[in-house]
Amino acid sequence: MSSEEVIFVIIYFLFVFCLVAPTTEIISAGLTIQNMFAECLGSEQMDFIGYHMRRTTLTLIIHSFLPLGYFVFCIQMNYVPPLLYLFILDSFGKIWCLFSILCCLFSFICVLFALYWFNSNWNTHPISRRLGNLTVEGEGWRSVASSVNIEFRRFDKFTTGTHSRRLIVTDTWLIMTSTYTIQIARQADTHLAIVGSENHDMHYERSTGVQVLNIMVTSADHRVKPFKIRLIATEYNDLKDKLQSPILNLRNIVIQQSLSDQFVEAFKYEVNRNPRYRLPRNMEVENCIGCMQVISNVKLQKCCLDLPQGEEQDGQHGNNFSQQACQSCMCRPMWCLECMGKWFASRQDQNQPETWLSSKSPCPTCRSIFCMLDICLISD
Repeated sequence: MSSEEVIFVIIYFLFVFCLVAPTTEIISAGLTIQNMFAECLGSEQMDFIGYHMRRTTLTLIIHSFLPLGYFVFCIQMNYVPPLLYLFILDSFGKIWCLFSILCCLFSFICVLFALYWFNSNWNTHPISRRLGNLTVEGEGWRSVASSVNIEFRRFDKFTTGTHSRRLIVTDTWLIMTSTYTIQIARQADTHLAIVGSENHDMHYERSTGVQVLNIMVTSADHRVKPFKIRLIATEYNDLKDKLQSPILNLRNIVIQQSLSDQFVEAFKYEVNRNPRYRLPRNMEVENCIGCMQVISNVKLQKCCLDLPQGEEQDGQHGNNFSQQACQSCMCRPMWCLECMGKWFASRQDQNQPETWLSSKSPCPTCRSIFCMLDICLISD
């Protein structure tokens, strides 16, 4: 092969790679099948199952023409003999003749499958068959699709991953999308177990190293095949909060926490060392307004000592609130300890985590300035 042919092959295979596995930059530029054919595919938000049936079918058709496209471009660039000479059965013509026949046959078969699925009103599509395995007696796959579509439109679902390989967890369903299909299981029937982990020094979604967890999803329903999901360790707690059953860690794999999670653990330890706040008898405590899941259990009251003027936070490189004196907060208990820790971390300089514990924050309700010593747990 000449240098021009080598360059052409490299360019074409880069084009194929970007089309099959687009990078973050290509996705941001909108150069993906989903974006270029958005009008044909419809709305994923309104019709999740129908959207992915159309997406996987269109993706299969486009990808099936990639080998044939390579053959056509080779002819246009005069890297193979003209069409009239391809069928002269010498040693060179046999190879290109066989390649052209296989390319055409592969594309033709994929188009036939797409037409078969479309003409059957999607009843024979692989995704509809997977949904059919999740039906109860007297229901069809469309009832399952309707349930998935409704729950996907809710704002409280858990979603992570790239556009072509996403993990979606709703109240009832656990869904894993891929290039040519989707994996789906009912939450109540599934068992999740961590089977391994990988540490990467670089990751396309993070500027720092990450730990990736391999989690096997197994359903109690024998009709649903097990499948594996890959999850960044920093998103593990968010996934665990959305699941109905715990994730098994039989291999005792150490899961790396995010910087925010590590701070919350240290935050809880420090607050437990502070004085307790005795709740008045006539005061009722409601659920935390941050998570609405647990009872509020912390109260902000000034316990620290004021430093002489001019010495306040001398030499400390904290946030903008560190230069202000702590104030008395008159708010009644409305936050739990974990939500208060997350709020405290969000108000700090993200580039200086070593100063977080010694810094200050405004009250999330009245904006009174407080430090770590002013956070008190409510005594029983």
